[in-house]
Amino acid sequence: MNIACIAHDEKKDDLVAFMTAYEQVFSGHTLYATGTTGKRIMEATSLNLHMFRSGPLGGDQQIGAMIAENKMDAVLFFRDPLTAQPHEPDINALIRLSDVYSIPLATNMATAELLVNALKRGELEWRRVIAERTEGDRHD
Repeated sequence: MNIACIAHDEKKDDLVAFMTAYEQVFSGHTLYATGTTGKRIMEATSLNLHMFRSGPLGGDQQIGAMIAENKMDAVLFFRDPLTAQPHEPDINALIRLSDVYSIPLATNMATAELLVNALKRGELEWRRVIAERTEGDRHD
């Protein structure tokens, strides 16, 4: 599965702790992250992540493009709801795309834990079927 990791500044520590706690689960998947978030996760774990730009510099949009191409299976986006973000329209677009394409999106640790436990149980395998069907449609 392709999983994106994003965190606002005030939530980066939480996401790093979460990725560390579930490192064994995530090690079997392809991980993507925005700038500093990905760097912090790689420094704290042995996970390898494909890095995008930081969120305000277009990283959210790069992940959104993967969602629109049906190349992203889940998103962990630890948002800070108490701090205004200068790239709020990009954040809203990413959330909207996740809804449009039925991509599981966790915006906090509680929901992320539900998502990772579903991942461990194989409950997201329907994403593989969708991805294979979409890939087949592109070749027809």
